Amino acid sequence: MALQITPRRFIFVRFLALSLGLVGCWLMAASFTYQLALPGRKLTFPADHFSHPDFKTEWWYYTGQLETDGGQRYGYQVTFFRFGLRDRQKQTAAAPLFSDLYMAHFALSDIAGKKLLFRERINRSIAGNAGVRGIAGKASGSGVGDKAGAATDRYLVWNEDWQVTGDERHHAIQVNERSTRLRLSLNSLKAPVLHGLNGLSQKGAGEGRASYYYSLTRMQTDGELTINGKKEKVRGFTWMDHEFGSNQLRDDQVGWDWFSIRLDNNTELMLYLMRRKDGSVDPYSSGTLVGADGTTKHLALKDFQVEVLERWKSPKSGGNYPMKWKVAVPVEEIDLEITPAFAEQELITRRSTRVTYWEGAVRIGGKVRGQAVNGAGYVEMTGYAGKLTI
Repeated sequence: MALQITPRRFIFVRFLALSLGLVGCWLMAASFTYQLALPGRKLTFPADHFSHPDFKTEWWYYTGQLETDGGQRYGYQVTFFRFGLRDRQKQTAAAPLFSDLYMAHFALSDIAGKKLLFRERINRSIAGNAGVRGIAGKASGSGVGDKAGAATDRYLVWNEDWQVTGDERHHAIQVNERSTRLRLSLNSLKAPVLHGLNGLSQKGAGEGRASYYYSLTRMQTDGELTINGKKEKVRGFTWMDHEFGSNQLRDDQVGWDWFSIRLDNNTELMLYLMRRKDGSVDPYSSGTLVGADGTTKHLALKDFQVEVLERWKSPKSGGNYPMKWKVAVPVEEIDLEITPAFAEQELITRRSTRVTYWEGAVRIGGKVRGQAVNGAGYVEMTGYAGKLTI
């Protein structure tokens, strides 16, 4: 989910718990140290869909394109973030340790109407309770429950009455937001794609400047979308990203551009560009090409090219975003042009991550080995309206 295109987005960060009344708990603490993403870990499924609370940051990211029976097209994003707090607090008898902050984003892009609906949530969990409550705070175990959490023994992530559940290849998304509801059933047509070196995605120089990152790149999607009380059946495809790690970004990295590309020849392409303060692209930027049969090829920065063709200045944030791209992978004879469905797909997250970023549906056209292709996807851009901290 980017010129810091790395795996999608450890964007939760700078929110800093002030809005949740954690200031009094922000103690020097820290007997607890989060694990770093290092070589040697083998990702296994479905277990690695679950939460990894020994790492500081984690997210589960779903983006896709949907179409109603009547031909109305939508792009959508449903994302759950976890940000660990255990290294910043200490537990006392009077004040239980808040182990994590959980944030969630839901965005719906009306392609024909060029309108964006965006909603966000933020909640915290108490140490030892994560995974004991399910949707809408209903108990699924014992103990005091939380309004948000992520289970470590099954695939269940929730924030109030938004949730995602599933097994290795079959997932279900449920979002309830006032007069808008989304119910989706997702079936992955390919095995999990491990990015980087066997799932270790290096974001910069130095030990631990990495995340564990994998994707389900082609998930057949069916379900229902309700807008203003009108329920319609929808179908389409979804891309799922899951990342977890600690301490990914360096001080000289200011943002990323991330591309998820799904083509009608049954192949997919992920690229990310990490941007530096001086305007250069970090050499650790990379990508992954997924073949029709599910085989993967790692792409180093030297293997692909991203050229910005147009830009757009946000009237809300002042951010000056790239808004059309030419993407080439010469060794694979891939030449693509990527165009946003519409420009105003910027998310200003005042209530949760407090990060302004652009995340939007795009359409794709071009050629692969001389054959015409079309496709759809999502682009995420961070750091154009303020520096990230992760």
